[in-house]
Amino acid sequence: MVDRCSRVVLVCLVSFFLLIGCTVEQQFLVSRQERLALLQLRSSLGLRAKEWPIKSDPCTAWAGIQCTNGRVTGINISGFKRTRKGSQNPQFSVDALQSFTFLSSFNTSNLALPGSIPEWFGLRLGLLQVLDLRSCSIAGAIPFTLGNLSSLAELYLSDNNLTGIVPTSLGQLFHLSVLDLSRNSITGLIPGTFSALGNLTLLDMSLNFLSGAIPQEIGTLSRLQFLNLSGNSLSSSIPAQLGDLSSLVDLDLSFNSLMGSIPPDLRGLKNLHKLIIGNNFLSGTLPGDLFPPLTQLQHVVLSHNAFTGDFPFVLWSMPQLRFLDASRNNFTGTLPNLSLTANASVAVFNISQNFFYGNLTSVIRRFNFVDVSGNYLQGRVPDYARGNMPLSRNCLQNVASQRSVSECVSFYAERGLLFDNFGLPNGAQPLPPKSDKKSRRRVIILASVLGAAGMVALLAIVYVLLIVCKRKTGATNQRAIGVGPVPANGSSPPGASVNFSSLGDAFTYKQILEATGEFSDVNLIKNGHSGDFFRGILEDANPIVIKKIDLRSSVKKEAYMLELDLFSKVSHPRLVPLLGHCLENENEKFLIYKYMPNGDLSSSLFKKTNADNDSLQSLDWITRLKIAIGAAEGLSYLHHECTPPFVHRDIRASSILLDDKFEVRLGSLSEVCVQEGDTHQNMITRLLRLPQTSDQGSSGMPNATCAYDVYCFGKVLLELVTGKLGISSSTDASAKEWLEATLPYISIYDKELVTNIVDPSLIIDEDLLEEVWAMAIVARSCLNPKPARRPLMRYILKALENPLKVVRDEHMSSERLRTTSSRGSWNAALFGSWRQSSSDVAVIPAVPSQRAERANSFKQLGTTGSQESGQNDEGNGHLSSTRRHSKEIYPEPLNVQDVVRDNED
Repeated sequence: MVDRCSRVVLVCLVSFFLLIGCTVEQQFLVSRQERLALLQLRSSLGLRAKEWPIKSDPCTAWAGIQCTNGRVTGINISGFKRTRKGSQNPQFSVDALQSFTFLSSFNTSNLALPGSIPEWFGLRLGLLQVLDLRSCSIAGAIPFTLGNLSSLAELYLSDNNLTGIVPTSLGQLFHLSVLDLSRNSITGLIPGTFSALGNLTLLDMSLNFLSGAIPQEIGTLSRLQFLNLSGNSLSSSIPAQLGDLSSLVDLDLSFNSLMGSIPPDLRGLKNLHKLIIGNNFLSGTLPGDLFPPLTQLQHVVLSHNAFTGDFPFVLWSMPQLRFLDASRNNFTGTLPNLSLTANASVAVFNISQNFFYGNLTSVIRRFNFVDVSGNYLQGRVPDYARGNMPLSRNCLQNVASQRSVSECVSFYAERGLLFDNFGLPNGAQPLPPKSDKKSRRRVIILASVLGAAGMVALLAIVYVLLIVCKRKTGATNQRAIGVGPVPANGSSPPGASVNFSSLGDAFTYKQILEATGEFSDVNLIKNGHSGDFFRGILEDANPIVIKKIDLRSSVKKEAYMLELDLFSKVSHPRLVPLLGHCLENENEKFLIYKYMPNGDLSSSLFKKTNADNDSLQSLDWITRLKIAIGAAEGLSYLHHECTPPFVHRDIRASSILLDDKFEVRLGSLSEVCVQEGDTHQNMITRLLRLPQTSDQGSSGMPNATCAYDVYCFGKVLLELVTGKLGISSSTDASAKEWLEATLPYISIYDKELVTNIVDPSLIIDEDLLEEVWAMAIVARSCLNPKPARRPLMRYILKALENPLKVVRDEHMSSERLRTTSSRGSWNAALFGSWRQSSSDVAVIPAVPSQRAERANSFKQLGTTGSQESGQNDEGNGHLSSTRRHSKEIYPEPLNVQDVVRDNED
């Protein structure tokens, strides 16, 4: 009996251990073929042994490997670091994936995979549910075969260099819930086949080059919660069918070319939290019954459109609204009287640059921040409205920087309203009669003459005093910025405005020496006017660039303080990242920047394909346009988003830095300064400039105006179009002669002329030629000799983002905008100087034989486009090449006399 019981116990124990053994065995990789495939993938991608140790089991010890029943079902190598050899030559080499028949998830985001997505992805990975290739430096087109991945639920391809069109086959992915194609260079239309994606909850196609209309079929995606189509060239109107997206939470259609009014059907978006439709060409009034049903709205952006009529009263009182930007429209009406609510401490309300009038009311107390600048509000300013609330460019009493009396009187008189004349007597009286104007003019002339004489005497006295002060103190700093020298311990002296908490990490001098090999000549990049630049490698193998500044040079010291001041005040993705600083030494300071793998534009426009020969490979057109847009974004930020505006003053190809994805980072920031107040102040500053010391540049201080940056940016655009290196950094006679010979070939009336100056190494078809033509037109507008006639950088950015609208819809767009907005647009700003000089005739130099042959080759690329450009067709805005051309563009005036003469014209 005992033996029998013993046998039973033994059998149970054996069964128990066998069961445990089977369970443990299932945790290990059982497929030898899959193990070999993982080792092959480890080798082809250059992955480190730290993450994938070769002697360990992949299912239990390899990072990012997920197994089920002993088979690999998931691979996640997001953000992995490669071996040194793998980092030197990264490739999209993942052929080994074809061996994983049970693979359901593949994630390589933030791991560089230069190359294109293989066609076999859609043929061999049939069980794939998640494909994440974000920020992988992938190029080429999206394979049509991806439409065969019938199990795919999430597809992330954002932040790459993808080109071509969106495959219609993606509409076959019926299980797809997330589709992210943002931040690429995809062109063409949004496929109507997306209507079949019934499970889609997120669709992000922002920051591409998509065109055409928004498909009405998107309105059938009933589960869609996030829709982002911003930063494209989408035209037509907002389809009313979007109002059927009852689950939609976030809608962003900004920075496109959408026209028409907002459809009232959008009232069906009852779960909408965020509505962003700014920076389009939308017009008309906002439907009065649009917003009341949208009770969940928290964030609304309507800015930079042409909306008219009274501002919807309901937007002032929506309980959930936390941010509203309705600036730069044509809204009108008075501010309502509303009682305070509990949400007063969190809301932001921007209604600047509109046509609001009347008095400031207590409604503004409901919001934490209100911007009412650029309207026609009048009356006294309540105590609770003073402080940081922008009030400029209105008709308010006892407030600086208001509109003139004539502007305010004219505005109120046109509407049959009374104006209080800034609180002075006879506030409702009209302007003085015409009979009094002659006597007033005489008084003004006499006062001007006497004032000018007094000003000359005053300037002479001030100039003498400055010379005396200079001799006594030996001061050499001509651009006071309120930033004192930085002591060795890194603390800011009294009165300095540098905020070191925003200047990155603090490095030791020992770290700097180790990173640069004790400033070895091998690591020297260049000797700049603001300091010497060295390559460096940190302990964690991250490459950096270090600028060594010798403070014993007054020029470098001044540039150093300017740059510190800038980085302490501004931050933007288009500025070169400042990683940190080293301020230990008294006479030497060090600034540490992020390393830019592709150098700058001057070195990347043409690169050697092989170290053994001199053959050059030039950047393709898509990349060149991407660089132009990136640089314009950086300058637009400095000019229009900083208060007060900043001027770069050193825009050239060598100051446009490029990361591994050819994203732009503006460098050479040691010359950045606040824009001067006006042209007259600019001239006075030049006239009073102290004699230069040996430490100062021989050319003196460049123009501290945004118009100067625009001019320099125009030369950069010409480099991108023509491939002519060095134009943006040269001011000698040869560059001037080249400009005079090149600009006559840029005409808004004849596309074929530009083929005579296009970079011969560019391979472009007829459609891309129109984009090249558009960039050339933008460049010429930037090079207008009169600063006041150069377009603003935000208009230049809009034109570069919509190049085809520059050359195809110029006549139609400008005519429409003149009827919908009194303030013009990017289109009108670009073409204003062309229209003003349409009677001028520019002499076109004879076309060299090789240029003529190139022009003929372009004509043969596409017959339709060339035929249209030679006809007088008002529908597409092109006229015959016999039209006369503008000759109003010359190099930037460099002396005071030329500046004065241009400003007097």
